[in-house]
Amino acid sequence: MCAYTLPPQFETFTQARREGFLKAMAIKEAGGHIAGTFCTFTPCELIDAAGVHPVSLCGMSQEPIPAAERDLPKNLCPLIKSSYGFAVSDTCPYTYFSDLIVGETTCDGKKKMYELLGQIKDVYVLQLPQGIQREQALEQWTGELRRFRSVLEEKFQVTITDEALREASILRNQIRQAQTGLMELQKLDPPPFSGLDLYRLLDGLGFSFDLHATLQKLADLTAQLRRDYDAGARPVPAGRKRILVTGCPIGGVLEKTVKVVEENGGVVVCFENCSGIKPSRYLVDTQAEDILTAIAQRYLRIGCAVMTPNTQRMELLPQLAEEFQVDGILDIELQACHPYTVERCMIKQLADRIGIPFLALDADYSQSDLGQLTTRIAAFLEML
Repeated sequence: MCAYTLPPQFETFTQARREGFLKAMAIKEAGGHIAGTFCTFTPCELIDAAGVHPVSLCGMSQEPIPAAERDLPKNLCPLIKSSYGFAVSDTCPYTYFSDLIVGETTCDGKKKMYELLGQIKDVYVLQLPQGIQREQALEQWTGELRRFRSVLEEKFQVTITDEALREASILRNQIRQAQTGLMELQKLDPPPFSGLDLYRLLDGLGFSFDLHATLQKLADLTAQLRRDYDAGARPVPAGRKRILVTGCPIGGVLEKTVKVVEENGGVVVCFENCSGIKPSRYLVDTQAEDILTAIAQRYLRIGCAVMTPNTQRMELLPQLAEEFQVDGILDIELQACHPYTVERCMIKQLADRIGIPFLALDADYSQSDLGQLTTRIAAFLEML
């Protein structure tokens, strides 16, 4: 293995979460506004067009969970408990600085958590349709975005014009295309960087407040990685088993899943879950006459397990498996995430149909299951 290293631009993203605290404070001191978000269904274009800065609040740490469990049941999803725990313990600067927190009805646990969170912060919950097959789904979701537009206008004393929505959609589309371009470098064999580095970089994007600078950094990084690769840089050894990760958001279990995969002869080449390629592939039709409906259509294409039936996910996974030439599919679910754990049966059937080995893992944010997970992942990679 050659002693190549990743371009220094990678560090600008992995440090984004920490540096974002200071940027958030600077925005507030300058009289700006921040909206905390939890989900890829949150229409950031509307927040952008209001002149407000969106930032991700999802908890990825075990540390605040004991504080959350004073109000929430112990057998709840760790992401929900961690997110709420940061709020009630006042230990997350992003939650502290948020003028508005935007939730969504993607799961029952989060819906009820938002009610408690609303006792601490100003919370608005988007009412997301639970399926897209019925013709009224788009009408319902577009109506919800109209209500959200009015909420933002009243809360922040602004007017959100169609022109501002269109401009915000164009910029968000450009960022999504840049993200996709970076992620699709992993189609190379061997890939130009590890899945662990990729996930950390993608996570860091949620804490960058200058969208134009983020777009430029993504373009520069992608170009540099490709130049280095073409010049012979191969940080990932050839012959590693190529893994596609699907399932829940995995930021809180990244070290004991993806890191373990890559310490045992594998490399994650694609993240299908909501922090990866799934939401980045879908763009807003910025030429549409009704830009708000176009924004609504874009978000309804995201294949989350909350949707029933979740046809988008079932169509996307085989495409990704073929495009990224994967040797195995790893389904990672968080404890008590019922929509994804129930849907796992269909994902297993899909993997069997396309002839790709499949491994299902359940995890929480503690370290108590690290040994068991390591054993199972190592055995799966050995079988491949």
